[in-house]
Amino acid sequence: MTGQITQQDVNSTAWAACDTFRGVVDPAQYKDYILVMLFLKYISDLWADHYAEYQREHGDNEERIRRKLERERFLLPYVEFKDEEGKVTERFLAGFNAIYDRRKEANLGELINIVLDHIEEANKAKLEGVFRNIDFNSEANLGKTKDRNRRLENLLNDFARLDLRPSRVSEDVIGNTYIYLIERFASDAGKKAGEFYTPKQVSRLLAQLAAPKSGDRICDPSCGSGGLLIEAAALVEQAGSRNFALFGQEVNGSTWALARMNMFLHGKDAARIEWGDTLNSPALVENDRLMRFNVVVANPPFSLDKWGGQEVEADRYGRFWRGMPPKSKGDYAFISHMIGVALPQEGRVAVVVPHGVLFRGGAEGRIRRALIEENLLDAVIGLPGNLFPTTSIPVAILVFDRAREKGGPREACHNVLFIDASRDYQSGKNQNTLLEAHMTRVLGAFQSRQPVDKYACVATLDEIAENDFNLNIPRYVDTFEEEEEIDVAAVEREIERLEGELAEVRVRMKAYLKDLGV
Repeated sequence: MTGQITQQDVNSTAWAACDTFRGVVDPAQYKDYILVMLFLKYISDLWADHYAEYQREHGDNEERIRRKLERERFLLPYVEFKDEEGKVTERFLAGFNAIYDRRKEANLGELINIVLDHIEEANKAKLEGVFRNIDFNSEANLGKTKDRNRRLENLLNDFARLDLRPSRVSEDVIGNTYIYLIERFASDAGKKAGEFYTPKQVSRLLAQLAAPKSGDRICDPSCGSGGLLIEAAALVEQAGSRNFALFGQEVNGSTWALARMNMFLHGKDAARIEWGDTLNSPALVENDRLMRFNVVVANPPFSLDKWGGQEVEADRYGRFWRGMPPKSKGDYAFISHMIGVALPQEGRVAVVVPHGVLFRGGAEGRIRRALIEENLLDAVIGLPGNLFPTTSIPVAILVFDRAREKGGPREACHNVLFIDASRDYQSGKNQNTLLEAHMTRVLGAFQSRQPVDKYACVATLDEIAENDFNLNIPRYVDTFEEEEEIDVAAVEREIERLEGELAEVRVRMKAYLKDLGV
């Protein structure tokens, strides 16, 4: 390749690399190998580009150059092998090129693991634990030695074709390729994709509804691979500011690692992404208290069974004082947590939920009623079905605003906006899609907060109470289409005319057949 490398160049080469694993490894697993290798190739090329640049500035003072690189981005360390007497027998710079040069080695998988371990150890603040869940020497995942080495060599050959130096390709392109691959993996992985992926359009809409602004602390307590946080950050950056802080927590170890790498590739190195169970072991804590955020957004697991209700009945952080969600459905556990970590009288919350959250009774009904009576619920937005690779059911977005609390700037607002956007989508073969026009329509209705025939309704809290705090959208947005009146007499006349014509055709047909001797 010569000249500047395009987004399509990087995307197609990276996706072609997946052929190494298709039919051999489950997509939910091989995504980790592909994404880690893309990450390794990028940071190796980034290091080489910056090293050459600093070398022109500082001459051949390697130690000075390495300190500058480590201070500004990260460090590629040296890997050393020693004999029994402690004498160094081999020394090379950890990175993609070193592995590629050794792609014929019998212990190739082990070498890749060693290089990743050294990079992680040298960059603990940014990358600690990121590679702990992936094993390039795994017989269970990649096959026995001969097959494993062949697959890994093919993978290295594929990525060797990419020149990802910043002088050839922008940081945005690499970050976009990472998102592109995650989207493609989600399509292949089917139901397992819910562990790491929220469709980009849904993430963007959710972020826009939460409206992050300069100076905000933004949190996703079930952040997956971090796409929603990146969308929220992009909105602040588009407004001309880089003054924000990103926080997240993810329970799945390999997905948490993806999120950390995703942040690095998008230039969000300072993001604090914790590994652990948000509901049972919240890790975003300061001075033994839950951290508070201006914006809290999430697409948590739908109706999570065995979410840990028994363990948190005596929750030390007091998140479930409105009521304990049922042990078989964790939706209101996530909602309660999100509202609990939003800043009082200020914090904004936007969360994707299954429709059952809107109307189910029992403990969930009592929690829903409490949230409404506290005047926290701001909007209920119904989306189309089949937007997610994990489920075909329609979903909703709930928006809560703690500025509506007593003493908050929106204290006087005592209504809830309902939007029925369930019919606005582009139909796809396997999955439906929200187009820009659909999202614009939702945002327009959300921001104007005015009734729109068969689309949006502003309901008072009294109306919701009269409906027994049931938030089912059709109770508020009337989408009934009157059928066109049918003139029965005219229809009967038309039927008689057609029957007459049919009788004439039968007579002519009978005559033709007689002439033919049939």
